[in-house]
Amino acid sequence: MSTDISAKWTSVNAACQPLVDNLVADAQALQLEISTLSNGTRIIDAGINCSGGLEAGRLIGEICMGGLGTASLGTNSGFDNWPWSVNVHAKTPVLSCLGSQYAGWSLSHEKFFSLGSGPGRSLAGKEEVLKEFGYKDTAEQTTIVLEVDSFPPIEVAEKVAKDCGIKPENLTFIITPTSSLAGVMQIAIRVLEVAMHKAHTLHFPMDKIIDGYGVTPVAPPGGDFITGMGRTNDAILYGGMVQLFVKSTDDEAKDLAEKLPSSTSSDYGRPFGELFKSYDYDFFKVDPMLFSPAKVIVTNANTGKSFTAGELNKELLTQSFGL
Repeated sequence: MSTDISAKWTSVNAACQPLVDNLVADAQALQLEISTLSNGTRIIDAGINCSGGLEAGRLIGEICMGGLGTASLGTNSGFDNWPWSVNVHAKTPVLSCLGSQYAGWSLSHEKFFSLGSGPGRSLAGKEEVLKEFGYKDTAEQTTIVLEVDSFPPIEVAEKVAKDCGIKPENLTFIITPTSSLAGVMQIAIRVLEVAMHKAHTLHFPMDKIIDGYGVTPVAPPGGDFITGMGRTNDAILYGGMVQLFVKSTDDEAKDLAEKLPSSTSSDYGRPFGELFKSYDYDFFKVDPMLFSPAKVIVTNANTGKSFTAGELNKELLTQSFGL
């Protein structure tokens, strides 16, 4: 698979670096704060000591996608009492979503822990999914996005810079707590990535996915980390819609559609915050099949046939969002 699917993949770091530069240049207007660690690593705060608005989150979401995706605000989420949504499209969905956006790099030091996402993952190449695709980018500067409500210690910056093969002063961390508007927006933009990751987990041949599009509600911030995390997960699990375009047999497309929705999980049906608490706040106890959009359409580009499965859950989303 690695030779076929990644042979013509572009550089996610080259594609998104101009977006990072623009984010820094417009920091004041975007309600962001810029600082540096003692080793020169740049920190873009998108919600700890500043407001970090929706537009900042939208731009950060596009950075997460390696500069190969677009996100736009919309007013049709499928829910009458919460219409605010984000529309997501990726030029190269496997690379954009799994090669860059997926939060798969575990970063920790003492009491600090976060999962890193963004183009820096492709420089380090630490994760099995990157090794499977045979993709490793090269660049002199890079960016990592962290969903956390505290600043990373210098030890984490040193580790990331070393693993990426760059100087610490050429590394940027973007911090997006789930309690901020920027945080809830950049998580909503993961609706397509969630579907791509589940398709990979289901062992669907990723080279047969040629395009993808997603729509999901933008959750209201929760005021604290756990509530915010619960709402942002619920937005996708119970309100997310994704269409994947594949080149496969109709049987393969139909099977993928039937297995993709979150409703196929044994953990489906409760607000994520409540579910997470019942598992003693241990992500690994949650059924991994839950992490997927509520509704999916799989369109076979070879035959023109489309297969739909799942449904939006208005009642649960209303409960989760506190409406």
